[in-house]
Amino acid sequence: MRRSRLAMCAAAVLAIALGAAPGWGEDLKIGAVGTLSGGGTEWGLALQRAVTVAFDEINAAGGVKVGGKSYTLKMIMYDDQYTAQGGTTAATRLVNVDNVKFILGPIGSPAALGLVAVTNPAKVIALSNGYSPKILTPESKYSFRMQIPTDYFAPAVARWLRQTYPKMTKVGIISPNDAVGQTLAPLHVEAYNASKFDVVFDEKYDRGLKDFGPLLTRMMAKGAELLELDGNAPGEAGLMTKQARQLGFKGVIIQTGGPGLEEIIRVAGTFAEGFLSYDLFDPTDPGVQRYVKAYNAKYDGPVPGLSIVWFNAARILHEAFKKADSVDVEKVRDALENLGGTPTIFGPVRWTGKERYGINHQLLHSFLISEVKDGKVTMKARLQAGP
Repeated sequence: MRRSRLAMCAAAVLAIALGAAPGWGEDLKIGAVGTLSGGGTEWGLALQRAVTVAFDEINAAGGVKVGGKSYTLKMIMYDDQYTAQGGTTAATRLVNVDNVKFILGPIGSPAALGLVAVTNPAKVIALSNGYSPKILTPESKYSFRMQIPTDYFAPAVARWLRQTYPKMTKVGIISPNDAVGQTLAPLHVEAYNASKFDVVFDEKYDRGLKDFGPLLTRMMAKGAELLELDGNAPGEAGLMTKQARQLGFKGVIIQTGGPGLEEIIRVAGTFAEGFLSYDLFDPTDPGVQRYVKAYNAKYDGPVPGLSIVWFNAARILHEAFKKADSVDVEKVRDALENLGGTPTIFGPVRWTGKERYGINHQLLHSFLISEVKDGKVTMKARLQAGP
């Protein structure tokens, strides 16, 4: 039976208990943090639904069987509102009130940075996502990043753009004036410059802005032929895309990171045609096809591209429980670090990051470039992350 879309709540904290099924042993509470209100709602919904699909599969097969016991996975989720404070608030409640020892999420650097500031000192394992390099440090003993960040994929995307659009040279970058934009924009400037582009416009705005006309007009006056929108939530990227096309911008628009194409299409409508985005959702992959079938058995509408990251993360956490034969935090952390080669929907687990962040807690994987064509998401290219 299909389930209707869960109601979105604009409150600072929204708790949802999902994934539990009667009949097995005691509940094993797993925290989840994601954006369930505002411009990044698609990201939070992607996490919520993907983890539900994974937990339902695991629970239906008998739950987590370790140390001679069986546990039923139960998700407790809070809304981070795509802010650092929201991430901190959600993590604090999960750790201090719900007493969870494992957290999936959040999505996006603001909330992730807020969350790991709580989870690392509390020795709570967090399988999170956010592109800021600051999310992983040598002290991040309990933090694992489940998706490659900007400094891994931006150089590959810039090289592909140079090969695909050889006549384009001038790039404009518009990003939020917060820790996300201040961290990511310089990485893109470096990547574009290395691929012989000229970044002619690099400006920021305060989140919540609705009229991007002045910013876009200044960018167009500089002669930008390619607009980079990484760091923006899908709703913001969709709004900028719509307004850019309405102002007559004819160049390429790309979001190198943070895939949220369904929401971008919803916001920008026909103006989203030709929009390019970093993506992870390969509809030709057999593992992805199995996931899509399970997702469609529960939910209406297209499968959010980013959801595959969280289905994968939930399954990796389950593999760590099995390898550790325990739900003890220290044993599970050690098991996660030693999962190399374990099959996943993205291929064998490969941890990296020691040279860049001082710790091998970065999951490495290939990725896609997707394009909006005739109002639908289509795969345009497959790329390998790396400098």
